[in-house]
Amino acid sequence: MGLTIQEIRNNCVKARHLMRRSRDQHFAVGAFNVDNQETLIAVCRAAQAKNAPVLVEVSDGEVKAIGLENIRDMVDNYKAEYGIEIYLNLDHSPNVEDCKRAIDAGYEFIHIDISQANHDASEEEIIAKTKEVVEYAKFTGALVESEPHYFGGSSNVHTEDIDYEEIKKTFSTPEGASSFVEATGIDTFAAAIGNLHGKYPVPKELDLELLKSIREAIPCQISLHGGSGTPSHYFEEAARIGVSKININSDMRFAFRTTMEEALKENPEEFAVVKLMDQVKDAVQKVVEEKIDAFGSDNLFQPAETSSRRFFSRVWHLVPFV
Repeated sequence: MGLTIQEIRNNCVKARHLMRRSRDQHFAVGAFNVDNQETLIAVCRAAQAKNAPVLVEVSDGEVKAIGLENIRDMVDNYKAEYGIEIYLNLDHSPNVEDCKRAIDAGYEFIHIDISQANHDASEEEIIAKTKEVVEYAKFTGALVESEPHYFGGSSNVHTEDIDYEEIKKTFSTPEGASSFVEATGIDTFAAAIGNLHGKYPVPKELDLELLKSIREAIPCQISLHGGSGTPSHYFEEAARIGVSKININSDMRFAFRTTMEEALKENPEEFAVVKLMDQVKDAVQKVVEEKIDAFGSDNLFQPAETSSRRFFSRVWHLVPFV
């Protein structure tokens, strides 16, 4: 159906307020990737059960498979059905055009990642295209996230160990983060401190001292991608340091697929797959609830009326009315 420009702007104000609250109250908001309706329902049920604000996000593959505007409609429908605080993020978008389409469709969060399509993209190209999205987003107030170089791994279940000596070569630095934030004007910096996309045979190790240095160096929000397979104590400490958003994908995909495989094995004569989905949704919901607990965002849902009233005037100047 589509949102009005006023509804989009109001939602973006609430999203900005949530990010500010996360900094002030030292919790992180879970950003959960969804690639089907069942996963979206599982996230919504977890948000409702935990009374927690959440983000759902889609990457380029999901956008191509489902449709950028269709995803917006689905999220709005389930937001109303479950009565939850939920926002939509375009994750790792490889081009400016899709970011602009998502902003027009009412996505509250936009992640522009030029290096996703071109790992060798120059810093000048990344900065220029990120700035273009930042400027375009001012019309609605959407929050823009980015990083200055390619982020390692992939959202899958990996069999290889993590080569941290190699990974450290792509770690963020306080100086680099500060320079990039100043050059682009982004709202959220995607930090690389040992986090990487995917689920691995060994737990991930995060450099929390580096994170503290980055937090001190930049004024904007910090996000952590590649949260799957990370021991929960890292999340708790990262939230205390000042991380506002943590992305989860592979842990959910693993729960979805392994539970589905088991359900199919137990019901070899059932071809109405929808009848098997309840246990799949339950498994994914359990993962999401565990992450919400680790992020410290449970019982922090704030009703719409109170969430934006005090914050609205602070961001109004970002939104040029026409």
